[in-house]
Amino acid sequence: MNDKFEYKYSAPTQKERKEVDSIRSQYLPKEEVMTNIDRLRELDKKVKNPPLIISLTLGIIGTLIFGLGLTFVLEWAKMVVGVILMLVGGIVLGFAYPVYNKTLNKLKAKYGSTIIELSNQILNEK
Repeated sequence: MNDKFEYKYSAPTQKERKEVDSIRSQYLPKEEVMTNIDRLRELDKKVKNPPLIISLTLGIIGTLIFGLGLTFVLEWAKMVVGVILMLVGGIVLGFAYPVYNKTLNKLKAKYGSTIIELSNQILNEK
């Protein structure tokens, strides 16, 4: 009878450990503690993203209307309707940038003091 004990152990490689850690981190509960830099990034997104989304939406809508008008003129020979649609599209396109600036300035005024205060805290911590 063979009373010999055998045990095989293989440690995971560094690459395997990283993969396991990345998978594991997806299932851990999220920490609710935000650092100052995280709060600063969130506030910066709150200021910059809405004006960008609004102006891009206006730009896309204006471009589509303008293109529809151009199609009316060039493909279907409907000059009056096409020119009107092109003018409407151009006006919508023309409003995209001023709306962006107005919205950005409004949000800068709303969040600016908080962002400056937070950034001063971060710079003085280091």
